[in-house]
Amino acid sequence: MWRQVWLWIGVGTILRLIYGSLLPLTPDEANYWQWGRHLAWGYHDQSPLIGWAIGLSTRLLGNTEWAVRLPTVLAMTVTCGYVAAFARRWFGAIVAFHATVLSQGLLLINAGGILSTADGVQAAAWAATAYHTSRAVDEHSWRQWFAAGCWLGLGLLSKLTVILFPLSILGFLLTSPTHRAHLRSAKPYTAAAVGLLLFAPVVWWNATHGWNTVRHVAWLGGVGRPLALRWNFFGEFTAAQAGLLSPLVVVALIWAWGWAWHQRRQPLAWPVIYCWWLSLPLVLMFTALSFHKRTYHNWPAMGYLMMIPIVTVLFRRRPCFWRWLVGSIYAYTVLALGVVLLQTSAWALPLPAKWDLPAKELLGWDVVGHRVATLRATLPDANRAFLFALRYQHASALAFYTPGQPDTVSINRWGRPNVYDYWWRDEDLLGRNAIGMMSGGQTNTPPFAILFERVDAPEILEIRRGNRPIKTYSLFRCYGFKGGLRGERLTPETATAGTP
Repeated sequence: MWRQVWLWIGVGTILRLIYGSLLPLTPDEANYWQWGRHLAWGYHDQSPLIGWAIGLSTRLLGNTEWAVRLPTVLAMTVTCGYVAAFARRWFGAIVAFHATVLSQGLLLINAGGILSTADGVQAAAWAATAYHTSRAVDEHSWRQWFAAGCWLGLGLLSKLTVILFPLSILGFLLTSPTHRAHLRSAKPYTAAAVGLLLFAPVVWWNATHGWNTVRHVAWLGGVGRPLALRWNFFGEFTAAQAGLLSPLVVVALIWAWGWAWHQRRQPLAWPVIYCWWLSLPLVLMFTALSFHKRTYHNWPAMGYLMMIPIVTVLFRRRPCFWRWLVGSIYAYTVLALGVVLLQTSAWALPLPAKWDLPAKELLGWDVVGHRVATLRATLPDANRAFLFALRYQHASALAFYTPGQPDTVSINRWGRPNVYDYWWRDEDLLGRNAIGMMSGGQTNTPPFAILFERVDAPEILEIRRGNRPIKTYSLFRCYGFKGGLRGERLTPETATAGTP
């Protein structure tokens, strides 16, 4: 059974590697690739591990889509391995096998295991920390507590939301009479200290950069905004969760959370309530947050991982529902990934442009990059001319898909702070010519015209599928940069534009 577990995980890994190599990068992935080219102890948006991992991968394998996505694919393999190991340890090899079959079909695992974002490495750290902590509270072992602390540190290096893991474990220990004694031991606190020690370089970076990552994450979480009940945000959030998991999985999860809670007084069932503490409180927290502000669909994803063994334990005893559940999961994921692949290939479905979201997100950046390179060659002193966009995601995609992969600039005078603010200063670019891009067909004078001596009328570039336009960009020749990359706002709270 255990060999079959790794056979399923291995096949899933290979399929994700192949699939990931067929798709262009999203602008957000290109942004993380830029992190890998500008290595630092911290970044404005989030913890640095994904940037470090992509930097290592691309230095070894080249700046390709495959190399950018490899760290996330491998991280999801680690995630699935630890989820299976947890299931095997506490529920047996048969449950581990069926939990693996379930996990390899989930859209959550497959999409999260392809897109190169911080969520993939966070998932690996979350699952590994959960496994080693479960063994630590059972075995009272320094070795397991130390391993848990190391993985906790890697989790904090991947995404700041991993700070919720110790809070979940504290809730479990406080409510478990069998394990409450651990709170009087030095071992869990030592594990936490190990994690914080690994995270110390990021703390140092933030301390020397105005705590900007912390302030940014707090701003995204709605800190400092007036309380308000936003039903539309809640609706978007719940619809996104159903889309990420599939509606039948949502039903299975709600059932499993309720069942797990009823097991809390059974001494031998503590791994069940342990998983409950690592899941439902997080999901409820982000659900509550969605009433206050727009909450993005990936934020609670880590809270679903440790419920995979619990769903398996519960529903394997109901063969009819189990077959429907597993079958629907695979059908749903194959359909979703198949549509994305079709819409980014020559065999696309004839969808209206407003519904063709995969094409709008992924296609056309190579066309834009080649055209921008051609326009730059027409500028005086073309070798010194720089490329820019107003959104950091667009500047990053432009950097990846322009021939030669030059450094690009995000002119951030009107948006919220981002990582480009740390990479460029006005004095680096004064007097230089540039090619700028904006989304849409611009007919008015662009806002950045005040930053240059002269800006020519735009060239309108349409990205088309056959005879249908998908999206439009405006490309500008700009002469004599005068300065003004950034506005007066210095904190995320004072900015009004942009997305995480």
